[in-house]
Amino acid sequence: MPDAKEVHQGRVELKPIELPLPDRDMRSKRPPLMSFLLRWTTVRRAARVVSLLALDLAAIVGAIFTALCLKAVARDAWNPHVSWEQAKDYVPFAFLVASLLFARSGLYAERAQRPGLTRIVASLFQTTLVALIFAVVNGEEFSSFYIFYGTLFFGVAYVSTARYAYEQATGALLRSAGYQRRAVLIGTGEQIEAVAHALSASGGHSQVSVVGFISLTPRPDNGLRSLGSLDDIGDVVGEHRVDEVIIADPAFPQQKAVEVVDTCHQRGVVVRIAPSTMEILIHRAEFVPGQSVPLFELKPPVFDGIDFALKRTFDVTVATILLVVLSPLLVLIAAAVRLTSRGPVFYKSWRPGIGGVPFACLKFRTMFADADRRQAELEEQNEADGALFKMRHDPRVTKVGRLIRPFSLDELPQLINVLRGDMSLVGPRPLPQRDFDRLEEWHKKRYLVLPGITGLWQVSGRSDLDFDDLVRLDFLYLERWSVFLDLSILVKTVPAVLWRRGAF
Repeated sequence: MPDAKEVHQGRVELKPIELPLPDRDMRSKRPPLMSFLLRWTTVRRAARVVSLLALDLAAIVGAIFTALCLKAVARDAWNPHVSWEQAKDYVPFAFLVASLLFARSGLYAERAQRPGLTRIVASLFQTTLVALIFAVVNGEEFSSFYIFYGTLFFGVAYVSTARYAYEQATGALLRSAGYQRRAVLIGTGEQIEAVAHALSASGGHSQVSVVGFISLTPRPDNGLRSLGSLDDIGDVVGEHRVDEVIIADPAFPQQKAVEVVDTCHQRGVVVRIAPSTMEILIHRAEFVPGQSVPLFELKPPVFDGIDFALKRTFDVTVATILLVVLSPLLVLIAAAVRLTSRGPVFYKSWRPGIGGVPFACLKFRTMFADADRRQAELEEQNEADGALFKMRHDPRVTKVGRLIRPFSLDELPQLINVLRGDMSLVGPRPLPQRDFDRLEEWHKKRYLVLPGITGLWQVSGRSDLDFDDLVRLDFLYLERWSVFLDLSILVKTVPAVLWRRGAF
């Protein structure tokens, strides 16, 4: 999509702080076997996933079997053996789809990160929908669709009950082992005190141990240890072996929050937000099991595992189809560029990609050969704010360029970048090096994923928005990504391009 066109590209040392000794040594209450197992992170992760998979399998088998038995009873033909044989035919596919969707929803994640009933219901509904579509496509015939909604009903009941029992049992085991996560609270004095009180209100059963706080206001007297200023957050989490940082202030400054999240994620530390009482009442908060106050995790905006495989498959498939369908148009534009001005057909705009690593972003050449040299002369005529450079009537643009740039046709060769793995169809637009060098640190969070040919910039006003708003749109995309969102943006890109909204 149109953006800047064809241009060039201390650490604070803390003095050691002596940690106060707890009122009692929690290690003395740990059974030796439990203490040993807590150190084996990989073993615990494997045990967690396997046990949850086994639990879900049992619940799904029970749901299908119960639904079949109830159907047989309604027809006065109840035979447990027949119902069991039918259930065995349905279970493999149902469990495969359910487990994949559960994994996609984070239902096999660590205890503190696992969502609750809402995600379970949503995933089981999706499983039912997939199974129904699969059965219809394969020509299966049913006297009624009871088996689907009946299994869904019992599945929700069995899976949620089994997982609730699992959370209670494992929570008791972890408490008996003295397991706690070390946390730092950051925010203002009043909010820090309120969240610290809520975390300790469970009578010692909370799995969060607050080691101290960092306050944006003058140091409050709340009985906790002050660990320094917000600028020291990177050193604090390392020095105090912090597992998570809790933002205890709903009004925490947005830019500082982005910096805190990035600093902590670089060090493998989880960041969560403790909402205000009003937010808990207004929004349908998803409770984290075992906690006395709900904590909402800010996950790093990276596509990995199933997400990456899904997005990459989508990118390659759609990019290949588009290249084939648009090949006559590509040939026509290439011929026009070649015949109307001197220079190559394609322009390689070297731009920082994922992680800031440069790559050759391919475009049809729409400017004269000396465009890069003339960049400095035109800086004073820049019509964009922030880091971007844009001019509505750039004198460097060729006649063909003036025709194809408003419709973003010069960007079509980036479909090749998608196939190479340099870019994605949808994502934050890659900026030229000149623009990248002018970014503030909090802007660079957008470079944690592959850049895209189009994105929320292009369907939300494009050049009509100021730069900070554009970056916030990137953050919104990263936090809410799904294949459906990618598809929606691609569809909305077409009218945005045709109507040339905000393009120049």
